[in-house]
Amino acid sequence: MTNPETRIGKRFAALKAGGRSGLVTFVTAGDPDLETSREILFGLPGAGADLIELGMPFSDPMADGPVIQASSLRALKNGMTLKKTLDLVAGFRKTDNDTPVVLMGYYNPIYIYGADAFAADAQAVGVDGLIIVDLPPEEVDELWRPARAVGIDFIFLTAPTSDDARLPVIVARASGFVYYVSITGITGTRSADITDVGAALKRIRKHTELPIAVGFGIKTPEQAAEIASVADAAVVGSALVDIIAANLDADGKAKEGVAKKLLDLVADLAAGIGGAGEKVA
Repeated sequence: MTNPETRIGKRFAALKAGGRSGLVTFVTAGDPDLETSREILFGLPGAGADLIELGMPFSDPMADGPVIQASSLRALKNGMTLKKTLDLVAGFRKTDNDTPVVLMGYYNPIYIYGADAFAADAQAVGVDGLIIVDLPPEEVDELWRPARAVGIDFIFLTAPTSDDARLPVIVARASGFVYYVSITGITGTRSADITDVGAALKRIRKHTELPIAVGFGIKTPEQAAEIASVADAAVVGSALVDIIAANLDADGKAKEGVAKKLLDLVADLAAGIGGAGEKVA
């Protein structure tokens, strides 16, 4: 069960009480630069994001498609670090103490930072959960233990290939919610068939009472609404990062209005699933 005392637990409880699914948005910290990234992050809740996944930039994001890979490289090129990512969350918490923030990425930067130090610092700035895509349950202890000790949820990925033998292993140590990757392959490539997603979620729910968020391939309000009809939340990432990539000048700098365009799409996505997103004036 999701802990009702955490931000993630409270948010999913509120969504359930309101009779709707949530919108989870993904953006990469520091993309395309720290100032623009801050404007986007701070604006996401008002646009309708119920939970925020914040990517930790990494030089070799092997599970991600070209769009999100490029966002990581842009952020790193402009000086983004794991410490600055935590600082970004700390600043966000001064303006919003309710919206859950989940850091998503790869273990290498955390390993270099130090798992215990990272867990303590992440908790101190207001991080609510972690999704570490290259850490399977069998290899997660080094980070899972210090994270859970300070109350940070550990969210695991499940996939169409996760069968009834594998699912109990995955969800046994999961908390917060379960992330269902609706397609096999990398992010931002194609969309899943809703019938297949519904059948998969029915199977996953036999093994856990945690909320299930579904991601990969959701780009439009219509697709988000479709996923929200069977899932506890829809996750949108590549479609948002695409807007950043499409609004850079010849030098790779953000054009004026990029944050507004991204937040407007978030508002449309939120409206699609019955949320209260508001377009930026």
